[in-house]
Amino acid sequence: MEASLLVSAVAASLSLTMVFAWAFQKRVGNAGWVDVFWSVGVGLAGIAFALAPLEAGDAPTPRRILVALLVSLWSGRLVLHTVGRAARGREDARHANLRRHWGGQFQRRLFGLLQLQALVALLLSLAVFAAARNPEPGLRPVDWIGAVTLLVSVSGATVADLQLWSFRQKHPGKRLICDAGLWGWSRHPNYFFEWLGWVAYPLIAIASPADYFWGWGALVAPIAMYWLLVHVWGIPYAEAQLVAGCGEAYRAYRARTSAFLPFRPAAPTSEAREA
Repeated sequence: MEASLLVSAVAASLSLTMVFAWAFQKRVGNAGWVDVFWSVGVGLAGIAFALAPLEAGDAPTPRRILVALLVSLWSGRLVLHTVGRAARGREDARHANLRRHWGGQFQRRLFGLLQLQALVALLLSLAVFAAARNPEPGLRPVDWIGAVTLLVSVSGATVADLQLWSFRQKHPGKRLICDAGLWGWSRHPNYFFEWLGWVAYPLIAIASPADYFWGWGALVAPIAMYWLLVHVWGIPYAEAQLVAGCGEAYRAYRARTSAFLPFRPAAPTSEAREA
């Protein structure tokens, strides 16, 4: 299969995946399930880009196998997280807000949004393609640095999720600000570690031969993810909801704690601050 045919097939599959996501969320009445479909779609797209043969005798190389394992690990963690969140039954705040804001046009506009997410998924998975198809022979030290970067990303995101879950279990129903653990160093450590994982692929993709353009093209993934998380879909929306719900308590937390990159907090933190 030629590279262009593989890209076209993956693009069509991602688009169809998000059509199924739209139909499923409409049936169950919970748009949070679309995140599960997206996570699965990106993972499978990355595996296909890493392992699919492009010509006869195109056996997977150690680098291609490593990249496939890395994207599988990332996708598996995110799928488990999003399934757990959606299975609780209550629609997540982002989609619930869109449902209120769009009113009777919610389903039509959500369909278009999900196709845009399919395009983002293709863009991100192309970075996986670039990393897997790096023409340099063997595994280099920088390939292992990329692998460790993704492992740190998955581990950090898991720890952040568990810390927040534990905090909520200790304080059910209370409007408190968790500033313990990773949440004392960053207001959104989950977003930071999610972004960090996409830094791994340019590390693996960029090769010594200057004519391997795909390697440098992989930089688009962490740039795009940073823009989406920090300026579009992630932090701006989450911050608006938290300020509205917690008021001065969250403003104080925001004043002393980095928004994205983890830094030592400006003042000693406690486990929770009352809103």
